[in-house]
Amino acid sequence: MSMLVVVTENVPPRLRGRLAVWLLEIRAGVYVGDVSQRVREMIWEQVTLLAEIGNVAMAWATNTESGFDFQTFGENRRIPINYDGLRLVSFLPVENEMVGVKSDL
Repeated sequence: MSMLVVVTENVPPRLRGRLAVWLLEIRAGVYVGDVSQRVREMIWEQVTLLAEIGNVAMAWATNTESGFDFQTFGENRRIPINYDGLRLVSFLPVENEMVGVKSDL
């Protein structure tokens, strides 16, 4: 058993209901619990089936240098990367970052 945190954005009520069966919703879209690896994998399967256009981040305690691992689903500016064996988060540029810059095209 290990601590699990799931953060959802713009997911259907059906997925939120499924998550609430196994985890405690401590804030809107934020779920926590102490579950086995098998239950965590089953929860992730539900996320990938039911999230639709929403996005989800799942983090859990594990025996790594950082003490946790995570995975994400759906579109978000934050994307997981592997840097020398460490799981980090990179940010994609803002789409309208070039607003006000004149183009020669």
